[in-house]
Amino acid sequence: MVSLDSKQQEYLLHAIESAHSIASLREFFLWSQGALQTLLPHRVLLCALLDEQGRARSVECLHSAVLAPAQRALLADPLDGPMPAWLRAWRDGGGQPLALEAGGEGHALVHGSGPLPGGGSAFVLLGQPAAPDARAAWLLQLLLPYMHLGLQRSQAGRQVAAPGPALSRRQAEIVQWLREGKSNEEIGRQLGISALTVKCHLQRLYRQLGVSNRAHAVARSIAHLHG
Repeated sequence: MVSLDSKQQEYLLHAIESAHSIASLREFFLWSQGALQTLLPHRVLLCALLDEQGRARSVECLHSAVLAPAQRALLADPLDGPMPAWLRAWRDGGGQPLALEAGGEGHALVHGSGPLPGGGSAFVLLGQPAAPDARAAWLLQLLLPYMHLGLQRSQAGRQVAAPGPALSRRQAEIVQWLREGKSNEEIGRQLGISALTVKCHLQRLYRQLGVSNRAHAVARSIAHLHG
């Protein structure tokens, strides 16, 4: 049994309670970046719906970090991506929460609920700040039923949304640095451009997204990505 302090218990209760209201993929994404992120920090969350044989039939790739399109497409590929190998390793480990090294994706934690009649689900938390320990495995195991139901509801209620404005690679990079609270000067140093050029990119981004400030630009770009 893992011991949690009062603050961690409060975070866990909030995660469980808020999971019950998930009804769309966007709400699942926001939950993963709030309640789940507080308990289990990660860069990318892969959510797989499994068939009755325990094979991934679809994979959602939820992320706050900027991913190259090819990288995101590979992670979300249920056949040719890394998910089948990670599922095999998880099953070979007895179906318990499994910590593994995911190559360039860093530390990972895998757990699932399948196979079940009608299909189960599996989740991979990539890019954790440290190797997952017993506490992380216990938390994921405890949250798994809520994640499973949340994912099922998000898929059942999923609607085709109007596509949001596509961000260029440079705009996506700037949004990522905005999320980390960087100033125009700091972003410019990171990207090898001037602060004035960063400001021009931001002004175009604001017009494109229909927003007026940095915080709204970040929120709107994430909503378009996972809406």
